[in-house]
Amino acid sequence: MFGWEFPPFNSGGLGVACLGLTKALASIGIEVIFVMPKKLDISAPWTKLIFGDSGDMSLRAFHSPLTPYITSKSYGRGRAGSIYGPNLLSEVARYSAFGAKLAHEERFDVIYAHDWLSFGAGMAAKQVSGKPLIVHVHATEFDRSGGVNVNQGVYDIERSGMQSADRVVAVSEFTKRIIVERYDVPESKVRVIYNGIDEHTAPQASDALPRLRALKHAGNKIVLFLGRITLQKGPDYFVRAAARVLERNPDVYFILSGSGDMEGQMMDLAAQLGIAHKVFFTGFLHGADRDEAYQSADLFVMPSVSEPFGIAPLEAMKIGTPVLISKQSGVAEVVHHVLKVDFWDVDEMAGKILSVVGLPALHVSLSANAKKEANNLTWASAASKVDAIMHELVR
Repeated sequence: MFGWEFPPFNSGGLGVACLGLTKALASIGIEVIFVMPKKLDISAPWTKLIFGDSGDMSLRAFHSPLTPYITSKSYGRGRAGSIYGPNLLSEVARYSAFGAKLAHEERFDVIYAHDWLSFGAGMAAKQVSGKPLIVHVHATEFDRSGGVNVNQGVYDIERSGMQSADRVVAVSEFTKRIIVERYDVPESKVRVIYNGIDEHTAPQASDALPRLRALKHAGNKIVLFLGRITLQKGPDYFVRAAARVLERNPDVYFILSGSGDMEGQMMDLAAQLGIAHKVFFTGFLHGADRDEAYQSADLFVMPSVSEPFGIAPLEAMKIGTPVLISKQSGVAEVVHHVLKVDFWDVDEMAGKILSVVGLPALHVSLSANAKKEANNLTWASAASKVDAIMHELVR
């Protein structure tokens, strides 16, 4: 299995998905060799942390400056002060060569590749071994770019990977439509497998971030955005909705947790709208800090412009935080005890935020029902569907 991030070395939902899926696959007796593109100091405790005592999964890595979740503008250059290299596409080619080398060395029945950075490695391993290839599409270039200025080089890699694969796994029907219509992939080859959540990937109760608790004790409400601050995630709609809310209810604070190329722009927008004193930018939160942000929030909002799935709402639901998501998301297909809105409808978004923070009964109802619903969306279910695909291909 080729991937490019894995907790705790992850900056988004794909790493969480890799952890949840591989853990669930191991639990049903499937041995996974997980290949990372970047050399990390992975110790025995780290392996135990990911895989428990099963011993069914090993980890391989080689040194690479590949980085997840950059924007199309950054594909051809590195970022100042980062450990990453100057050209992402050349690194994808190097990872592909490593995939071919590894196919000569390891014994395996199926090749599995997550997203475009890994597709080349998967295709190279298939060419060497002749073994079937499954590619798992967590997002497409149309999602990352918002459908504007799609990077042709990335699109070509995605298209080649999907067309070379024996099966394509999409994280939602929303994503499947893009794959079929934009990448000319036969519908019969695409399988939809929704993401899940379980105790290994869910937030835990925490006592971190005492300042948030102080705000709550003072009678304020907290509305949380947690994700990459990029065009795809719709942070500008969140900030504009915040301004509408504060016109009606000044006792609300808004948190943008994450990083991305629009972070500075969102700070400027909050200042222009006169709400900078009510909007906190926390940067990317990890571990207990992230969990406390979920726990302290009166409402989690995901206003994504184009979201293939969206694991963050499941994380909020699992801990009992009410959720508001855009209708333009894959997770909207499988969750019902949440509020939904078109990402561009800032007035409706603000109205629903005001309802949750102002109506205790609605808050309690959303919290209790969402938590029950999240408990039924598991990685075990996803793994069983992947297992069925693998047996189909091996047979």
